[in-house]
Amino acid sequence: MADDAILRGAAAGGMTLDELFGTVEQEWQDQALCAQTDPEAFFPEKGGSTREAKRICKACAVRDECLEYALEHDERFGIWGGLSDRERRRLKKQLG
Repeated sequence: MADDAILRGAAAGGMTLDELFGTVEQEWQDQALCAQTDPEAFFPEKGGSTREAKRICKACAVRDECLEYALEHDERFGIWGGLSDRERRRLKKQLG
């Protein structure tokens, strides 16, 4: 029911669905712990440690949204939702 109200409100406000979903994406990104830390930890040099980024991800309330975004947008670099690119590719194979 709440989702219907949001969609009606967006339509009444003249927002397109793309704009609405962009707003929703922005909301989870604003809540992400990585937005409050050093981004370099999430994009280490080749062979660099991902331990710190993954530790931060484990405590993040929007980890699932982040991983879903990375999978949908085929992110090929960095740690997203607590997984490296290699781990995300492996997960995609398992899921699909």
